[in-house]
This record gives sequence, C-alpha cells and structure tokens, in this order.
Amino acid sequence: MSLVLNIKRLDHGKGLPLPAYATVDAAGFDLCSASQEVIEIQPGQRVLVPTGLVMEIPRGYEGQVRPRSGLALKHGISLVNTPGTIDADYRGEVKIIMINLGDQPFSVQYGDRIAQLVIAPIIQVQLQEVDELTDSARGHGGFGSTGV
Repeated sequence: MSLVLNIKRLDHGKGLPLPAYATVDAAGFDLCSASQEVIEIQPGQRVLVPTGLVMEIPRGYEGQVRPRSGLALKHGISLVNTPGTIDADYRGEVKIIMINLGDQPFSVQYGDRIAQLVIAPIIQVQLQEVDELTDSARGHGGFGSTGV
C-alpha cells in the first residue's frame, strides 16, 4: 500500500533535501536539523531542534518520531519523548526534542540527520467505564513480574 505524505518546506529548511527512505525496506526516513546555527548539546541537556518541515499526515495514521540508533550508540544522543507522536491534524513545524545522555558535548549542524520518522496506522477505541475487568494470567503483575 502506498500513501502520499504531503510535505511543505519552511524557509529555513529550503536548502535541505526532502526526507527519503534510505533502503527499499526501511521503516522510517531520516529528519534533518534545519537550525541555521550550530546547536551544542551538553551532557544531560535537552534541546528543541527544528526540521523546517510541515507535514500533512493522512487521516488514520500518525508520525512516530524515533531516535537514530547510530547517534544513540556512538554519542549517547536520544529523544526525550520517544516515540513522539505527530497527529494527522497537526500542521505546525516538526521539531525534535533531543537529549544528550553521553558524557561529552554533541554538536548538531544544519543538515545533520537527527531522528527518524515512521508513518504508522492508528486505531481509536471506544472508551467504556466498567466496575470490573476480566481476570488474566498476569493479573496485577507489573514491572519485572514476568522475569528478567
């Protein structure tokens, strides 16, 4: 199935290439920094990085913003709100909340690939309040209850 994702480049993102899938089976495409200034992320610091893109995600889908594994492994760079959700009715600029979990400062420059975006279907449910829930084998078992 092929969907169309309408993308508008803002002025500060006009020098960047449009996002694209790196391989034929890639689940997500990279998003780049559209910050005109170098952003230095200190260890433990969070920053908001513009992408210069506005998207029209098809109804019934969401955009899931996820960290790039290479940045995470090599530099300790991740995203605070991950996966972050971009709703189909949002029409503002996509911005990425990055965090430096490493022990060295990290610089983000214009055009650097900073995150990836996966377009995924959503299901909205009908919420129904009840007095009791059905039992399950797990029951109330929470964090770590199924073992290591």
